[in-house]
Amino acid sequence: MKTLKLIITGIFLTIVPLSIFAQGGPPDPPGHGETIDQPSGGNAPIGGGLFILMGLGVAYGGKKFYNNRKELLEE
Repeated sequence: MKTLKLIITGIFLTIVPLSIFAQGGPPDPPGHGETIDQPSGGNAPIGGGLFILMGLGVAYGGKKFYNNRKELLEE
């Protein structure tokens, strides 16, 4: 149980800083390479969600591994 808490804490300490840096800066004002007729682009951060899903997948796999190992030791 202590190891599981340590793994979960490590995952959160890895994910939180990555999600903070995922946001882009404010858009440039018109006249700096954009015309007024063009809508300004998005810069949608999709990487933060990817890291969260990867972290959840690792946590799920770790839990499955832990349960399987526990079952093998009980037999």
